[in-house]
Amino acid sequence: MTAQTRGFITILTGLYSFQDCIHFLAAIRKFHQEPIIILIDHVPKILYPFLKVFKNVILKPAPADQNTVLASRQAKLALYAASEFDKTIYLDSDICLLSNINDVFEYLEDYDFLLTEDVQPSIPKATNLLRGKQQDMLSDVLPILQSVGLPLREDSVQYNGGFMAFRKTEITKIFFDEFKHYFEIVKNNQDKLLLKDQGAFASAIASVKPKMKILSPAYNYLSKWKDTYKITEEIKVLHCTYPYRPQYAKNITRSLYTRIFDKFAKVFLPNQVTNPWRTK
Repeated sequence: MTAQTRGFITILTGLYSFQDCIHFLAAIRKFHQEPIIILIDHVPKILYPFLKVFKNVILKPAPADQNTVLASRQAKLALYAASEFDKTIYLDSDICLLSNINDVFEYLEDYDFLLTEDVQPSIPKATNLLRGKQQDMLSDVLPILQSVGLPLREDSVQYNGGFMAFRKTEITKIFFDEFKHYFEIVKNNQDKLLLKDQGAFASAIASVKPKMKILSPAYNYLSKWKDTYKITEEIKVLHCTYPYRPQYAKNITRSLYTRIFDKFAKVFLPNQVTNPWRTK
């Protein structure tokens, strides 16, 4: 029987996340030796060697777009096609592993998809997907999402796309095709919707219904929302939302190389917290 391949994939679109990605790679290499694909865009090639310091890193061009936020969204749509593995773990590049996650690869023996729910999982309450003052739009969320053609219902769930794991199967391919279809709807309705992928992702889940397992927040722990969690298990995947950076995550990534790089970053890289794309 042929051994199944497995690996990681992330997205790096723009210099604002470059320092994050260095620490992301350092954290994975602390616990794993599988190959890591980076879908990359808007990064000067002169900086590529800083990423290739880490062994078995594969750089592939991400779908290009002047808007780095849109580029990152479109790269997420391309994950299935870009992956070279039978089993793939996708992580946002502002994530820091705190332990190995071999169990995630093992779960993929039985499931097509592994996901974590968003901090606010109910789609009818997902005001974060709409344009306008969120506090005034709670009753409008589901009607607006349905009005543009997203097949969402009262029981639909918002997942956090910063972590996902999938197998290369026909059903997963169909899922990503549907994900792309529904994201086009989101993109074409930016007068009503913010340029986020959660609504399209939830729509693809609702229409395709892959065999999936929902993991606990320990696999996608957003530090910004730490006071909302009620978990007792060990945190395995720390998602360092702004302004909490992965390079400050329990010194997991601390090494001579990262210490030197962080000094370089202060001088030559743009400030991550003031990234102008975050306000668009």
